Amino acid sequence: MDELVVSTEVYADPEEVYAFLLDFPRYANYSEYLREVRTVTGDGGPGTQYALTFAWWKISYTARSEVTGVDPPERIDWEITKDIDAGGCWRVTPPATDGGDESADQTVDAPCEVALEVEFDPGSASSDALDLPRLVSFDWVLKKAIPLIRSEAEQVVERAVRDLEGSKRDVDLDVYVDSNRI
Repeated sequence: MDELVVSTEVYADPEEVYAFLLDFPRYANYSEYLREVRTVTGDGGPGTQYALTFAWWKISYTARSEVTGVDPPERIDWEITKDIDAGGCWRVTPPATDGGDESADQTVDAPCEVALEVEFDPGSASSDALDLPRLVSFDWVLKKAIPLIRSEAEQVVERAVRDLEGSKRDVDLDVYVDSNRI
C-alpha cells in the first residue's frame, strides 16, 4: 500500500473542524479534479455512501466511498468501495492543555492538528473502471494520475484551512509519503 499523510495546524475549535470535515460534499470546492460529491445514502456517520465524480484530461470517473467509522471530534475513517483498494481518514488532534481550565478562547488560540491520511494500492485499480480514448492505455493513465494525488491532497488541506479560519494565510504543511510513485 502506498501512503500519503498531509497535516497542518488549524486555528479553530476541534469540534468545529470535525463537523466541517464530516461534510464530504464540500470537498468538491477544494480540488481541481473533483467535480462533485453526492450523498448516496446516510447522514455523514458510519455507513454513509458518497459518489465522487472526478474529471482529468479526457477522462471522467465516479468513485464510490463510504464512511467506515467516526470518533468525534477526532477521527473520520473512509474507504473507496469499488475499483481500487483505497481508504484513509481525517484526524483532528485537539491542542494540548496544561491541565487547567479550558475555555473556548484558549482552544482557538492554540491550534489543533488536522491530518488527511490516504492509503491506496495502485495495482488493485480496475482497468475496466474507465472508458478510455482509443490508443490510451490504462497504465499510461495511472502513471500520469498517481503523481497528482500529493498536490491534490495538499491543495484540499490548504483550502479547507482557509475556510475553517475565515482568512487566507500561508499554511505550513507536513507531508509524509511512503511511495516511490507519488
